[in-house]
Amino acid sequence: MVDLDDGRTIYAKNVTTVTPIASITKLMTAMVLLDANLPLDETIQISSANLDFLKGTKSRLSVGTSLSRRDMLRLALMSSENRAASSLDSGYPGGNRAFVAAMNRKAMDLGMWNTRFVDLTGLSSENVSTAEDLVKMVKGAYQYPWIREYPTSTEHDVASKTGRDLQYHNSNG
Repeated sequence: MVDLDDGRTIYAKNVTTVTPIASITKLMTAMVLLDANLPLDETIQISSANLDFLKGTKSRLSVGTSLSRRDMLRLALMSSENRAASSLDSGYPGGNRAFVAAMNRKAMDLGMWNTRFVDLTGLSSENVSTAEDLVKMVKGAYQYPWIREYPTSTEHDVASKTGRDLQYHNSNG
């Protein structure tokens, strides 16, 4: 636990232990997406490439669902929506491989020496970091207004293919 205002450590335990980081991966995904300056109003579509064949997680975003990049980002950060997060490499120069490489470069730029990313969602246990590195990531993420806003949003409605709105809620009760 760190006071982000003055950098003072309040409590520390096993801060250099490398472990899988799961959905906190989405913070790095968001930073890399926002750094790319891709248009947030551009429509992107869920494709079969966005399905989770690793853990079999489900989603209300079916293949063919089209939303703005902004909505996909909001759902990824607010509801930890894996298909939305996975779709954020759409339109990124060089595709998924280049996006993941940019995530790892950004980690190095932030001084996260014990961190490695292999996907945008955090579903892979190969996305690893340390508590010490995650403090650096959170500090970096805090510099982005969208990232400060979206994880704290309580709910967000999106139009589905059927024409009915889908209501999403924050996954952090």
